[in-house]
Formats: sequence, structure tokens, C-alpha cells
Amino acid sequence: MTRLLAVLALIWAMPLAAQLDAPTEPVETPTPVQTIAATQEAGADEQIAERIAGIFAELPAFTGVEVEVSEGVVALSGTVPKAEDIDRAEAIVNRISGVVTIENGLERDLSVSADSAGISVLGERWNAFVSALPLIAAALGVWFLIAAAGYVIAGLGALWHRIAPNSFLAELIASAIRFVFFIGGLVVALDMIGATALLGAVLGGAGVIGIALGFAMRDTIENYVASLMLSLRQPFRANDWVQIDTYEGRVIRLTSRATVLMTLDGNHLRIPNGQVFRAVILNFTRNPQRRFQFELGVDADDDARAARQLGRDTLAGLDFVLDDPPPEARIIEVGDSNVVIRFLGWVDQRETDWWKAQSQAIPAVKRALEEAGFGLPEPIYRLRFDPRSATVPFATEATAGPAAQRDEKAKPVREITVTETEEDVRPADEIAAMVDEERRTGGEQDKDLLDTSRPVE
Repeated sequence: MTRLLAVLALIWAMPLAAQLDAPTEPVETPTPVQTIAATQEAGADEQIAERIAGIFAELPAFTGVEVEVSEGVVALSGTVPKAEDIDRAEAIVNRISGVVTIENGLERDLSVSADSAGISVLGERWNAFVSALPLIAAALGVWFLIAAAGYVIAGLGALWHRIAPNSFLAELIASAIRFVFFIGGLVVALDMIGATALLGAVLGGAGVIGIALGFAMRDTIENYVASLMLSLRQPFRANDWVQIDTYEGRVIRLTSRATVLMTLDGNHLRIPNGQVFRAVILNFTRNPQRRFQFELGVDADDDARAARQLGRDTLAGLDFVLDDPPPEARIIEVGDSNVVIRFLGWVDQRETDWWKAQSQAIPAVKRALEEAGFGLPEPIYRLRFDPRSATVPFATEATAGPAAQRDEKAKPVREITVTETEEDVRPADEIAAMVDEERRTGGEQDKDLLDTSRPVE
């Protein structure tokens, strides 16, 4: 029985001990409310008014504030320059001992006078500007000296022309030096006067303007970069006979914006360098050996291999056709009424005009085939008429009347006799002579980016 009572007492004591050991939450202490004294010392209002007036006298924003104190109640009236000065004045008065409450009647001064905020700020800024004039003058002087140094260095034209491969790149280097020194001097000047925020705004605005100009002048910039690349690559020489896309002519010069050609009929052709840089360029002058070709068709009943051999031998017998590479003839197809043979021959463009050579080779081979008995038939067409067209009248010799026969006999046949002469196949150089004359007398010869001292790509 005693043991049972002891166990029960232990069980009852455990929750009590847990309650005693549990931490208690802190109890918030109420903030004591400031009480107003029932009586006031004599002269307390005057002391409060003098204290507030003394503080406001030291602050320029509160020179127009009037203070009245009665029984600890402070009445503020007047004007202040800014709206936040109203709350600032009330906060100052609240910190003075003995003040019971505040009647804040302050207003912002909206009049335009010498004491208003805008005029005061403007005057302060003007005074600051006037005092900073010596520093601004020194900064401008430093900017001028740095920019002048850049122009002097960029003016060493002989040095940059010696370093750069052509005059265009030399001018580009000089312009880059001037720009770098100009911007560097501006950065140093702004840093001297402490206008780093202005510097960031200038650089940010310059970046935005640069992007906008880049999109607006995309074609101009592309031509400028293409001119630089073409001046370095040198894809052709002056007076080269080239074909750029569909444009063909002889090169007059390469400028910083366009490639100038003289077409084979003597006209000037300017192609933007951006288009030239992307185009497929075919240069007929680079290799002096050039091949011409033409096609002739022999009768399907003739021996095409014999015609091929005869045409090849005929080409080999022409003085202007080169022996190496030798002329060639190829049977390429069977047409509707003939067998087509392609004849090929090589000429040296330094001694033979390509067009003249082809113009002489075609009749020479044609005449040789005809004299050997080979037929060169024209296209033959077979016409078949169905029963619906059986009633169509056809004029024949049997049905033609005497008038038709007289008209046929009245038509004279004109015979043309061609005299065999040795034609001149030397290169026609009238366009090349015009290009040379243009390069000698043209006004842009100093801007030509073609450099004969540099290797051609």
C-alpha cells in the first residue's frame, strides 16, 4: 500500500515539474504615457519660444517661420521653400522639452522671388560653376593637348604608308589614332572635373547611336569593310578582263567604295565593293591560254568519226591554234537529223584575239567538211495531215498558174563572192588602250587601291 501511494505521488509530480521548468514568454512592458503637468513654471512659454527661434535662425529654410507658444502649445506659421521642410520643422519642435503639442500652419512658398527654392538652387549652381571655371579650363586644356598629340601622331603619313600595305589602310590607321586620342582626352577631362556620371551617359549614348547608325548605314559599312578586304586580297590587276557576276569588262581601278570597269563597248561601270566581295569573279586575263569552242552537225548517214578527225586536223592546221594543248573534237549527241560534234581549240591571248580566232575557226572547219562531202543538214521536220485537212489547197508546179510561174522567174538571184584573205587575228587592244588612258588622266588615280607590288590572290 505504501509503495502504491509513492508511485501515484511520483506520477502527479512529473507534470508539475515540467510546468515549472518550461520557459516563460516575456511580457511586454507598456510604454508609459507622457503626462501633462497640472501646473507650469513661470516664463516656460518664453523660454520655449526663444529656443525654437534660436534653432530656426541657424537654418536658412526656416527664416520665414513665425513661432508662438502658449501653455506649452506651439503654433507655427509662415512659409518654407520645400514641402519636406514642413515635417522637418515639426520634428525639431517636438524634441524640445516642455512642448505639449504643435499647431503646424506652415506652407510651401510658391512665389517667384530671390528667396524661392528654384532661384536659390539656380544661384548656388551658378556660383559653383563660376568657382569651377579654372578647373574646367584646365580640363579643356588637357583634352586639347591629348587630341592634338593624336593628330600629330596620325599626321605621320610616311610611317603609316610604310607599315600599311596600301594607302587606304594607312588612312584607316590614322583615323583610328585620331579617334582614340580624341575620346581618351574627353574621358580624362571629364574625370578631372568629376563628371563621371556624365561620362557614363556620353558613352552609353554613343553606344546607342552607334548601333542605330550601324543598322541605318549597313550597306555603307559593308562596302567600307569589303574595300579593306579587297585591297588586302588584290583579286585582280588593272586592265584585267574580268566577269563579276553578270558584268563583264576591263578593270580600271579599285576605289574605297566601288570597283570601276570599262565594258567591252566602252562604257564605265561602277560595282559596289560589297557586291564584288561576294560575287564570283571570272578573270580571263590571268591565264594567257584560253579555249574557244563551237558545234557543227553532220548528216546522220555520214561517218561522224571521220568528220571529227577532219575537223580536228583542220583546227590543227590553223596558225593561231596552239599545238599544246592540242585541238579536240567530241561527238556530244545525236540530234533529230544530224550528229552534233563540238570542236575545241586553244589560243594564246597575248598574240591572238579570242573572238577573231573563233570567227575564223568556224568557217574553216565548215568549209573543210563540206568539201569532203559531209552534209550539214538543217533541221528536218515531217508533216502529217489528218483527213480534216485534206481539203486544204496546196500550190504545186502542176497547179500553179502562168502568173505564179512568171513571178517566180522574175525574182533575180543575187550571188555574193567572198574573197579569201588572211584576216588579222592579233589581239584587239582598243579597250585596253582606253583603260590605260583613263588610268593616266583620270581624277581618281591617287585613290586606286590596286597595288602591283603585292601578290594577286
